[in-house]
Amino acid sequence: MAHPTEAWRESQFKDIVTKVANIELYYKAIQFYLDYKPMLLNDLLLVLTPRLDHTRSVNFFTKANQIPLVKPYLRSVQKNNNKAINEALNNLFIEEEDYQGLRASIDAYENFDNISLAQRLEKHELIEFRRIAAYLYKGNNRWKQSVDLCKKDKLFKDAMMYAGESRQVDIAEDLIAWFLESQNNECFAACLFQCYDLLRPDVILELAWRHNIMDFAMPYMIQVMREYIGKVNSLVVKVDKLEQSEAVRSEEEQKAEERPIVFSEPQLMLTAGPGVVPPGVVPPQPGYGGAYGAGPMPTGMPFGYSM
Repeated sequence: MAHPTEAWRESQFKDIVTKVANIELYYKAIQFYLDYKPMLLNDLLLVLTPRLDHTRSVNFFTKANQIPLVKPYLRSVQKNNNKAINEALNNLFIEEEDYQGLRASIDAYENFDNISLAQRLEKHELIEFRRIAAYLYKGNNRWKQSVDLCKKDKLFKDAMMYAGESRQVDIAEDLIAWFLESQNNECFAACLFQCYDLLRPDVILELAWRHNIMDFAMPYMIQVMREYIGKVNSLVVKVDKLEQSEAVRSEEEQKAEERPIVFSEPQLMLTAGPGVVPPGVVPPQPGYGGAYGAGPMPTGMPFGYSM
């Protein structure tokens, strides 16, 4: 690097620089390429990629104001989902007015300051970038800001889609009311089905009647009526089955109460109670040992002694 005109060879330089242990020499080599061989800089960066600190590299090129020059390097290392890399590329896409590249980067790599980028894009002169701002607000659950931004730019489809995804009744009804104020009856009818499960049929019927657009609301009301009738019919069927099962159970209980008690097996009778001597057995006599038929106990024997 000290004698680039006589000693520098590209292939040898790239082979040797990867074996250097001092990381500071990497950034000196990058500065050397910026000064003498800027068109070969991305080749050097691809060789040094496993050893570089990507955040420091982005700061280095940002100070040098050379971010566009190293775009291939940034794209190659974006798979690491580094915040500095993502934000540098997103800024580059905005400067290049590449809204498709920005949308793809946002969808694939989420490690960046979403709100800051959305606030920056909502004031952009191009509508596609303002559309991305509404998309970012939606991704951060800022539904009202997202829908309001879509209404401001008349992005009707996005507004209806985000209102439906919000699962918030007030946002959906506000959007419906805005369509009516704008006399956009077609979008009013489309929004009825996009936010179908969030809207209240009585509110929609009243709005349609007040604005004299019952024809636009009638398909929605027919669908609601059909759904309610289906629910009522299924409920009636369940009630009928419950009543039938209850009647069967009551009938079985009544039969069980009327059935007499009958023992299935013959009962054993007691032939002799306690203290009754069975026939043919001689009862014990006084002075005997206590066993049936035993003779008298011999005299003169000690008490408790047995033969």
